[in-house]
Amino acid sequence: MPFATSLALAFSLSADAFAASLGKGASLHRPGLREAARIGAYFGAFELGAPLVGLAVGWGIGGHIEAVDHWIAFTLLLIVGARMAWLAWSAEESDAPRPARHGALALMATALATSIDATAVGVTLGFMNVHIPATLATIGAVTFAMAFTGVLIGRAAGPLLGRWAEFAGGIGLILIGIKVLVEHGVFG
Repeated sequence: MPFATSLALAFSLSADAFAASLGKGASLHRPGLREAARIGAYFGAFELGAPLVGLAVGWGIGGHIEAVDHWIAFTLLLIVGARMAWLAWSAEESDAPRPARHGALALMATALATSIDATAVGVTLGFMNVHIPATLATIGAVTFAMAFTGVLIGRAAGPLLGRWAEFAGGIGLILIGIKVLVEHGVFG
């Protein structure tokens, strides 16, 4: 697999993380570079680790996990997205200041949900003649960069759009979950 193919794969896998990080950045009170890097690190690490799990699955139990991986991703994205959308409107603007950072559990749940598709990619990587460490490093680095950028864009959009930005981020996660189901042929 040439580097250009690995890079294209990395960008396609990081699209969900980028969308989620937009919402994460919009829901925080002026996240700085450090918080953007922290969020990027969570997303990058999970996106890098998911293909490793897929490799193990591919070598071990093969296609058994594929029967439910899309449901796992959908459920996690639905829960995280619904909570985010609900929290955007659940409190008065004045008595619920936006947090300075997200908790580790919330970041892990979102990063896990957006990296489930990379597990399936890992299964296929195990059967291809590719330089797996370079491909995984590319996936992790690109996802880190995309999530980092998404947080900073979300930071700019959050104050301009207020609750609508956080609400849209939550709805975006739910739509990503629905997209996962559509791609797996659940609706037809």
